[in-house]
Amino acid sequence: MDSFSNDHFNYQYIFIFIGLIYHHIFNFILENILSILLFLPLLASFAILLLPNSLVKYYKWLTLFVSVMGLGIALKLYFIFDKTNPDFQFIEQYNWINLVLGSLGTLSINYTLGIDGISLPLVILAPIIQVIGAISSFEIGKKNEAKEKGYFALYLLLSSSIIGCFLALDFFLFFLFFEFMLLPMYFLIGIWGGKNREYASIKFFIYTLTGSILILLVMIGLFTSVIDPIETARGLGLINLKADITPEIIGQIQTLLQKSKIPNDHLVHTLNFRFLVDQNNYIPDSILSNSQQYFIGGILARNLAFILMFIGFAIKLPLVPFHTWLPDAHVEAPTAISVVLAGILLKIGGYGFIRIAYSFFPEAAINYAIPIAVLGLISIIWGAYNALSQTDLKRQIAFSSVSHMGFVVIGLAALNEEGTNGAIFQMVSHGFLSAFLFLIVGVIYSRTGSREISNFQGLAYIMPRFTAFTAIAFFASLGLPAFSGFIGEFFSLLGGFNSSFIPKWISIAATLGIVIGAAYFLYTFKRMFLGKYWSFVDANFLKDISTREAIMLSILSILTILTGLQPGLVFEITSAATNQFIQLFK
Repeated sequence: MDSFSNDHFNYQYIFIFIGLIYHHIFNFILENILSILLFLPLLASFAILLLPNSLVKYYKWLTLFVSVMGLGIALKLYFIFDKTNPDFQFIEQYNWINLVLGSLGTLSINYTLGIDGISLPLVILAPIIQVIGAISSFEIGKKNEAKEKGYFALYLLLSSSIIGCFLALDFFLFFLFFEFMLLPMYFLIGIWGGKNREYASIKFFIYTLTGSILILLVMIGLFTSVIDPIETARGLGLINLKADITPEIIGQIQTLLQKSKIPNDHLVHTLNFRFLVDQNNYIPDSILSNSQQYFIGGILARNLAFILMFIGFAIKLPLVPFHTWLPDAHVEAPTAISVVLAGILLKIGGYGFIRIAYSFFPEAAINYAIPIAVLGLISIIWGAYNALSQTDLKRQIAFSSVSHMGFVVIGLAALNEEGTNGAIFQMVSHGFLSAFLFLIVGVIYSRTGSREISNFQGLAYIMPRFTAFTAIAFFASLGLPAFSGFIGEFFSLLGGFNSSFIPKWISIAATLGIVIGAAYFLYTFKRMFLGKYWSFVDANFLKDISTREAIMLSILSILTILTGLQPGLVFEITSAATNQFIQLFK
């Protein structure tokens, strides 16, 4: 009996000990969940580089495993995210760079991560597309197994850089991720792309680098203009710890700043998004202060900063006339990289508009609302018109991306809740649909080596399952109700129609892009899938989709239908944050 009691007593302590360990691990994961999401693919990238070549067959599985883990973390964030709170959540902040600059004050750059209702939908979209891209990448080894290590290491490095852009709350940190993603994308296109891959990768690099330089110039101007009220309060001895800060003390610091009563050497400059949004944190006589009228080349400095920032992100979106790199990059990129490029990378441009350009310079966004909306309209019609004239299926889809992203621009230019929610929804929807469409191109190209629309007819008789998935992708992309494409376009145009800042005729004219889109999608479907079977290759080469391909296409089909029927899955996340965002323009 005593022995049993002792054993029971020992087991009780063991269970308590295990429970405590589990509790601490769970709390650590929850407190650092964004860092784990960010660094997981980066660590896996280094692991692949260190693994011996004899394990080459496992690189793709490790990439897929890490991508699925990232998706699991993102879904966890969705379920624990407070959808009624418009502010940033799960904030992680650590001191990084503190540089005393003498009479110029102190430069403070922190490792700061966080998410809100604007970034969370894209944080969830990114790992979904990364999982699809990882599955699609299984074909890479068939072409050149010796290069698999480099490919999957770069793919994971790209994944980490992309997610970092959506998580970063410090402009310097954001810029590092924004700039660093150029490197893996350059090599992924330049090494594993088509016959003109060198030209396409260089063009992509130069365009995006140019945009980055424009953004960098504005970032430097913001650094000289904005202070961190919390660190400045510490420097003045008003508080000892950051935890001691109160809204009253922040208000006191901002009042002293606006009255120029804080010595320059006590100012702590910052690039934290949360402080850059508040005009009270701008030094009164600084170049980007709203209280000063600095002109550069006859343009108000803040307006010029907005224009430079807008062009930088318009290149990434891309927006006409900064779009010409995109069709070349898509045509030459391998299927998996086209999926990632269209599904996620383009969204960083739209996210940059919301999080940075519009938030930091709201008065400039109002001043240029009409020209921006007109550019969005031109992109919709020009992209659709060019898609209509293409004979290469992949190039057609690339131009359709230019057209669809134009709706994002009109939604944002509207500067109201409907338009902003619609723009974010359109980015999510286009992420699903563009990945869907490029996978469809990949299926045909992998079997025939051709993407020419005129080389195929009557595929429905040879590839019925593939035809069904293509029909879903095409009809969703042309904006048919019950699919996500309809919701994104509808709310973007609704925002433009109800806007106080842009004329109604822009939204009305934008519907022409929908009509042209229906024309080229329906024509392509008729030409390739209906009628009597004919192709330049024997029907034996055109096997219907494999299990791997069916998994990818099924996931994207379900997502575009689910979000089309239940748009609240996205809107319930975005509403509170977009309502707060719109207050900047009132």
